Amino acid sequence: MTDPDIPDNPDIPDNPNIPDNDDTIGIHDTPGIHRTPSAAPDVLDLLGVLRARRLLAIVRGRDPEAAVRTAHVLVEEGIDVLEVSLSGAGALEVIARVHAELGPSVTLGAGTVLTEAEADAALAAGARFVVTPALSAGAARALSLGVPALVGALTPTEVWQAWEAGATGVKVFPASLGGPSYLSALRDPYPSIPLVPVGGVTADQIRPYLEAGAPAVGVGSPLTGDAPHGGDLHALRTRARHFLQETATP
Repeated sequence: MTDPDIPDNPDIPDNPNIPDNDDTIGIHDTPGIHRTPSAAPDVLDLLGVLRARRLLAIVRGRDPEAAVRTAHVLVEEGIDVLEVSLSGAGALEVIARVHAELGPSVTLGAGTVLTEAEADAALAAGARFVVTPALSAGAARALSLGVPALVGALTPTEVWQAWEAGATGVKVFPASLGGPSYLSALRDPYPSIPLVPVGGVTADQIRPYLEAGAPAVGVGSPLTGDAPHGGDLHALRTRARHFLQETATP
């Protein structure tokens, strides 16, 4: 089933029931860096979607068929912003099938995009945004095409380099090394940079991360479990409902 509080259009940038994190571009922006305006008709407003949904589900599996089933279950349970990691088996096939089978009901991206060729292949398969573990050639390729990119970084220097390179937002990875308090500390010098924690984020950390200023969190195995490898889809549904509940306003 689909959560009635989540609109069908994945590009709707706001939800009146969710308080807005003011991560708009401000005085700390880098001069000369061009970021495609979100109002452009063919460009996904990724930050708007993330702020509205608050949860990015990461699908990485050893079984392509199971990964596709995992995507279906997540969307049925109301988690409709998905990243399919290219480090999973048959990832491009998974992206193409999810794109074809779920269409506009999912906001679909590709993760672990390291090279220009990977970026091109992921976009051709149907991805609308890319996610990288570091400032990669794949991220640069996507950004040069006007495609939104969450670029991985951990240290303050890396965060600034990713933002200066034109990142749509910065994926703080692995977030488990510092937790919500570290993300909060990063926001002190970088209040205008959208920081999305990824890596070891558990359900009970979602609210602390959001309260620390994250527009959303990215969650992989703590949410998907063994489902992308051919595991228990019923357990996935239970976890999906629990994670989604944690993103709701108190």
